[in-house]
Amino acid sequence: MSELRSLIAEELAQPVDARITAFAASIAAQYGGASRAVLFYGSCLRTTELEGQMLDFYLIVSDYEAAYGKSWLVRANKRLPPNVFPAAHDGLVAKVAVLSEKDFHNLNRITASAVSVWARFAQPSRLVWQADAEAKARAVEAIEGASVTLFDMTFPMMAVDTKYKVSDLWKRGFELTYGAELRAERKDRSDSVVDSDPRRYARFGPAVMAVITARDKAQGKKLKIVASREAVEKRWRQLRRNGKFLTLARLAKASATYAGGIDYLAWKINRHAGTDYVIKPWQRKWPILGALVMLPRLIAGGAIK
Repeated sequence: MSELRSLIAEELAQPVDARITAFAASIAAQYGGASRAVLFYGSCLRTTELEGQMLDFYLIVSDYEAAYGKSWLVRANKRLPPNVFPAAHDGLVAKVAVLSEKDFHNLNRITASAVSVWARFAQPSRLVWQADAEAKARAVEAIEGASVTLFDMTFPMMAVDTKYKVSDLWKRGFELTYGAELRAERKDRSDSVVDSDPRRYARFGPAVMAVITARDKAQGKKLKIVASREAVEKRWRQLRRNGKFLTLARLAKASATYAGGIDYLAWKINRHAGTDYVIKPWQRKWPILGALVMLPRLIAGGAIK
């Protein structure tokens, strides 16, 4: 096992509030034998604040047919992963994103069409429920790809012939990923993510580099930052286009799977951007149209980017 996988396994196993563990078990129980793992991540993990917050979980399932049976949700999850559902347990509320083990692995790799999964799992997470040891091992393997992808996509974007610390690499990487989605975040959010746990990123950085070095040595090549910059810049432009389109497409899908999704969107924007946007009754009735009306105004005002 690589040092990076060992660090990931250690981090995933760190304890969380007992209410999180119970919440995760209730989520897994809803999907029976299809459930493979439940991961807890996001701002609530960093701050440990639970009350009055929207928690973030990923439910990893064996496959979508096993999770949903014969349902249109199978097609929705395959064509535009993940499906996102609301959940509540013991006074806490959350949104739950559902991915198959195969999709979770692939969406943490550099070939993913958007940054949404690997950008999140390059950050800390906790494995708060698992079906068995194999499910844990597959989760660790999938998550290993997230930080490797982040570094692969960030090295060429760093200033050439300029000395920088590993923390600068992480911050630049997260800055790029935030720019590749419609996000309601402060401009310094990428810095604050790293600064919230600098020791963690200092430990993970060399381990990520070791994986990349071993991979490139095995493939008989060296990392060529200058030569690959143009290609990576082109790739980032594509990811920015894809990410913003997929945000809107997933919002449209969520109108059918996530009751109150547009209220959550407004809550998240107001929380992160310091705005006071209020959803009108007609926007709840027609959430897709309501979101399309809301988003241009918020983008123009700088609330989301």
